[in-house]
Amino acid sequence: MLDPIPLADDVAQLFEGSTPIGILIAIVGAVFLALGAQLQHRGVEKVEERYGTGEKAGLSGGQLLRLLARPSWLFGTIMLGLAIVMQLTALGFAPLIVVQPIGIVALVLTSILNARVSHVKLDRPAILAITMCVLGIGAFVTIAAFYATEHIIGETQLIIILGILGLVLLALAAAFVFFRKRLTALFYIAAGGILYGFVASIAKVVINRILNGNASWVTVVGAVGLLLALALGFYFVQTAYSVGAPDLVIAGLTVIDPLVAIAIGIFVLGEASETPVWALVMWVLSGGVAIYGVFQLAKHHPQTHHRDEPGEFATLR
Repeated sequence: MLDPIPLADDVAQLFEGSTPIGILIAIVGAVFLALGAQLQHRGVEKVEERYGTGEKAGLSGGQLLRLLARPSWLFGTIMLGLAIVMQLTALGFAPLIVVQPIGIVALVLTSILNARVSHVKLDRPAILAITMCVLGIGAFVTIAAFYATEHIIGETQLIIILGILGLVLLALAAAFVFFRKRLTALFYIAAGGILYGFVASIAKVVINRILNGNASWVTVVGAVGLLLALALGFYFVQTAYSVGAPDLVIAGLTVIDPLVAIAIGIFVLGEASETPVWALVMWVLSGGVAIYGVFQLAKHHPQTHHRDEPGEFATLR
């Protein structure tokens, strides 16, 4: 094990008991996520229109390179980077199961932006689906803010998370290889959300171990796993933008991502160890409402059936 990092105890004390600060930082990150999603979607959509094959089988290497020539995509990527920085910072102040669900704020902002930019009016079923996502995740965060607790995380817990990540990567790779041309937007959204959930979980573990002076070779391996999950998740999300509306993508990410992170936070990191039974039941119910909302949004979103010409942000293409 590496020597404890100097001043680790002082830094840990600075972050301790700062859940409200973590929530505020996570909200700022959600704003960056919403803006980044809209801009990235514009860039991916343009590349798909000009250089896509029409098979919707995932972005090719050439298409990914062409994205670098799209100002909208570059600005969106910068926004996404800022969102990730805000999220990681928030994880230093608050438990994982409190920070991750706050990304739902991005869904509301993205829905408003996308409706305005694409001149596509959301109908009542789509609005109801978004409301279900927001209420479900909102109820979860409210309860988690009162009962979530943090513990010093050991090497065993990190190894368990990395092992689960390995199995998930194998399953996603098999699905992508054998069913690539039949995969829908929901697969890419779910894949990106699952991997981003692992990114947040591993980041929380790495931050926790560093703040507590417990960095070791396993922590380094965890950081490598984090970067791998981030890279693959990034690819799946970009592909999702090419086959689905940005608010649909954000809806999936802001529900699936936190649900994965929450499951890890509860069952591996023990952040719900002091949560009463009634609160656990409410978590299950609110999570179910949010998931149902995502499927309803995928079913009723007007842009899953047609695409109108984009309006604003066109100059950033």
